[in-house]
Amino acid sequence: MRTIPPFTGGCAHDFYLYASCLLSKFVSEIRLPMIATLNGLVFAKTPVSVILDVNGVGYELFISVRTYDALSDLGGSSFLFVQTVVREDAISLYGFNEREEKELFLLLVTVSGIGPKLALTILSGIGVEELCRAITVKDLPRLTALPGVGKKTAQRLCMELAEKVGGFGGVVVAEDSVGLAVVPGDSHLVADAVSALVNLGYPQYTAWQALRVVQQQFPEATGLPKVEELIRLALQSLAGK
Repeated sequence: MRTIPPFTGGCAHDFYLYASCLLSKFVSEIRLPMIATLNGLVFAKTPVSVILDVNGVGYELFISVRTYDALSDLGGSSFLFVQTVVREDAISLYGFNEREEKELFLLLVTVSGIGPKLALTILSGIGVEELCRAITVKDLPRLTALPGVGKKTAQRLCMELAEKVGGFGGVVVAEDSVGLAVVPGDSHLVADAVSALVNLGYPQYTAWQALRVVQQQFPEATGLPKVEELIRLALQSLAGK
């Protein structure tokens, strides 16, 4: 019977590296099941993580301080939206009390230099609507006041996300004589109209400007017309009519 001689010296090490490479490639091609939500009992919690007991299985999730504040007391039930982050050295779960917080987290981690931990730190220091507003109006002093966010990171946030977060989570902004500000009242109508204009190919910032012009045509007491009329008037404004 032929036997395979034992690996010695560098040969064994080379074989190990080759096998590790094959295993890594195989694992990377597997579509791991992603956890989207969890509903369980709060087994333990800190301002940065929580362990949820779901039918006897404990899931550890990293969280923001705002999600921590919304958790039930120990032994109580909590529901969290979950994002599964898979890396070469770990599979981590991130939990969010609100869907909007999770969606903004996913946008933040697309920015160069912002990983999941820094994204949670940012979300711990500022609310979803305020963060979206700061990014949209390019409020660098507000952004750099957040832990871990320097001037360059703040600039990247504004450059890469400004058009993605306009109207996000109910935030509506437009330009007036003192810069960009929140548009009061009927914000959902304006947000829907902006979304339609963006789908037609207009930049989001341009869409907000057009809607601001339209909104000034209507007294606050009477409110805004239907979305269809807002879109028609905004298109007229953009066409210079």
